[in-house]
Amino acid sequence: MLGARRIVVKVGSSSLTTASGGLDADRVDALVDVLAKAYDGHREVVLVSSGAIAAGLAPLGLEQRPRDLARQQAAASVGQGLLMARYTASFARYGLRVGQVLLTAEDASRRVHYRNAFRTLEQLLVMGAVPVVNENDTVATAEIKFGDNDRLAALVAHLVRADLLVLLSDVDGLYDGDPSKPGTSRIAEVHGPADLDGVVIGSAGKAGVGTGGMVTKVEAARIATGAGIPVVLTAARFAADALAGRETGTLFHRTGRRSTDRLLWLEHASAPRGALRLDAGAVAAVVQRHSSLLPAGVTGVQGEFVPGDPVDLLDENGNIIARGLVNFDVRELPQLLGRSTRDLARELGPAYEREVVHRDDLVVLPSASDRR
Repeated sequence: MLGARRIVVKVGSSSLTTASGGLDADRVDALVDVLAKAYDGHREVVLVSSGAIAAGLAPLGLEQRPRDLARQQAAASVGQGLLMARYTASFARYGLRVGQVLLTAEDASRRVHYRNAFRTLEQLLVMGAVPVVNENDTVATAEIKFGDNDRLAALVAHLVRADLLVLLSDVDGLYDGDPSKPGTSRIAEVHGPADLDGVVIGSAGKAGVGTGGMVTKVEAARIATGAGIPVVLTAARFAADALAGRETGTLFHRTGRRSTDRLLWLEHASAPRGALRLDAGAVAAVVQRHSSLLPAGVTGVQGEFVPGDPVDLLDENGNIIARGLVNFDVRELPQLLGRSTRDLARELGPAYEREVVHRDDLVVLPSASDRR
């Protein structure tokens, strides 16, 4: 990992705050000390930071993370400003500026939003600033349960073409059981899914201020390594070792190669607005031949969507086989089903001689791999 030039570091709420809520300035400064030393003329760091909701608990008089969405959003609104103010002051000790980047799943799947996110992050790095990325919990709805930013960190690592993803937690790696119980041991390296067969993976930690746990971290590692990015999972107190390339925590080796950025986001971060049911011929064309989806192969439509929205593609039994960005409004599609693009162009005009979902905007999901 010594050769990593661009590194994405994700830190969880429990590593930045007290158990009762509120930022722990000493913990934040200790993390920044490590990141600032790593951020030099040869290396760049993107920080994906949880902690907005947790930071807003104490100021709002909340004793624990609320369950209802409205109070979560209120806590995020208060805490995000406090979090960025703390980072700004802490990085300033090293003459470094920070830039806030708030993302939602909408930014993951829509082309324009996606390109804007990439340009912003890239320009911050070019100008020598440290991007601090967080999910926009203030306005997020279902996305507020995004996995404590672990999955977001994996997607950001792919987006900025990182050489390494470091996931910092309150646990010093992945264990083959409950690390609080005797007889368990740390797993030093993971070369693929087979290495985790039989491993019991726990949920959220004891602090109770975050939403993630080891499950979301392992899932994030799977996403990143599948896209060609190695991952180190370790405790925040060992961040310096991870960034220096010293052995620490659990190293997840890359298992795949870099894929199209937007398709990775489409698969792992998009929230489908509807679904299209396909006939057997269309399923084979999409899954086996990687073809575009044409109106002739669509037998049914459900949901509410407009052009550019992500939709699931279903086989005849209702199983999800793929996800893509649709080119038509849900109200347009019923009159197009089962018809050839040539006939549609002749009757409705040349604008209708196009795919329902273009193959460049379509990703076949792993569950459909057995059909190939």
